[in-house]
Amino acid sequence: MSTKTQNAKIIFGLKVKQLRVAQGLSFKDFSEKAGVSISYLNEIEKGKKYPKGQKIKALANTLGVSEEDLTSGELHNELAPVGDLLGSNFLNEIPLELFGIDISKVVDIIANAPTKVGAFITTLVELSRNYALREENFYFGALRSYLELNSNYFEDLEQEVADFTKKYKLLQYDRVAINKLSEILEEEYNYKIVEKGLDDYPDLQDLRSVYVPKTSQLLLNSELTEVQKVFQLGKELGFNYLDLKERANTSSLLKVNSFEEVLSHFKAGYFSAALLINREKFIKDTEKFFANETWNGEAFLSLLLKYRISPETLFQRFTNVIPQFLGIKSLFLLRFVHSPAKGSFLLDKEMHINGRHNPQGNGLSEHYCRRWLSLSLLEDLYKLQTEGKYTGTIVGAQKSRYYGTEDEYFCITLARPAYPSPEKNVSVTIGLLIDDTLREKMKFLNDPSISFREVNNTCERCAMADCSERSAPPIVITTKEKKKKVDIALKELLG
Repeated sequence: MSTKTQNAKIIFGLKVKQLRVAQGLSFKDFSEKAGVSISYLNEIEKGKKYPKGQKIKALANTLGVSEEDLTSGELHNELAPVGDLLGSNFLNEIPLELFGIDISKVVDIIANAPTKVGAFITTLVELSRNYALREENFYFGALRSYLELNSNYFEDLEQEVADFTKKYKLLQYDRVAINKLSEILEEEYNYKIVEKGLDDYPDLQDLRSVYVPKTSQLLLNSELTEVQKVFQLGKELGFNYLDLKERANTSSLLKVNSFEEVLSHFKAGYFSAALLINREKFIKDTEKFFANETWNGEAFLSLLLKYRISPETLFQRFTNVIPQFLGIKSLFLLRFVHSPAKGSFLLDKEMHINGRHNPQGNGLSEHYCRRWLSLSLLEDLYKLQTEGKYTGTIVGAQKSRYYGTEDEYFCITLARPAYPSPEKNVSVTIGLLIDDTLREKMKFLNDPSISFREVNNTCERCAMADCSERSAPPIVITTKEKKKKVDIALKELLG
């Protein structure tokens, strides 16, 4: 018999176990009747082995079913949702080994409680349909979990960048020159970089770049800033130097084909950020900045100029080095997109290291608390733009205590126009949990010029009575209060 796929092995094992348990056969009894060793039977039921012809016949005869029924790829009744899950290809696409999960353990859980697991899977599928979740939502969610489990630091990628910079003698420069990256791409990887390559494609103006494999052309959006351009070049170098084959040819993932593709784009982006911001230099710069006795926003902005990077790249590098080298373990990263014409704020990127912090993603289209610096600084930027005063990057700092808790964060936010989409603005925030470690490392933490706000997650779930920034009524709170009153009244009525 030909080699079977992982799904075929899983389905066969589930069927064997289900039939064996239904007939009250122990491993020992079944192995004796079928003439199959207990260890081999265990491997079959865990989805690790697929028996050959004679053993399949022996198993089918012992279980009282035909060989066709036993080897069919269909699952019925309570195992049907499991078949749907396997058919969706998620277990194959998401590399469970990254999370230290053995596929046999997943199969074992499913086999031991097929009805409960089947109901759970059905519920997940229904929820995904109700909230229009697609495969890429799961892939990006899995990636975020993977990054958070590793505190967003990967020594193997850091070493690859160190080897690359040594090979091309980049450490002699204070910052990586864009012409040097272009030269490496063109000479080492036969790229043809076209500066205004997307000008003839009006429908592609929201993309930063497109790589055309058949001509080895990298078409750049003419509206890119030099900062964005250098990051794209660094990312292309990452794809090639790391030999990442599964990738999209667009700067951002428009259609996700596999988890490996998502992982490749993350690795290439990590490579670019680490290439542009040398780890050792950045650690020293961060320690020097934290040693200031007072908060200095201009000094923070100067880091963007020093390394010629975007706010996203700067904060990404912060999340790489702060937990690993400064001992500041609990933090979050948020990116909001503000569409002033619509009056909407979209949280399109987040990361939480060492626990879930607030605010966090909300799939219910609720209104995020305007007291968070992430949103209030975007409103400040838009006001400056409408007054014709300023259109660049602005910075702010805030101490934010989450309503109803003792959790307090020191937040730094950078807000900027969303190139190449000028009708939108973007803010990126890093929030550091205020604890003894942060108090020791950050000397300006008690600077009186830093504002303090009590904040919440969304207006719909906020019980603050005197909030002038409220943008929606607290309907979730009032619904809960109404239900509580109904419960109390019923208890009194029914004694």
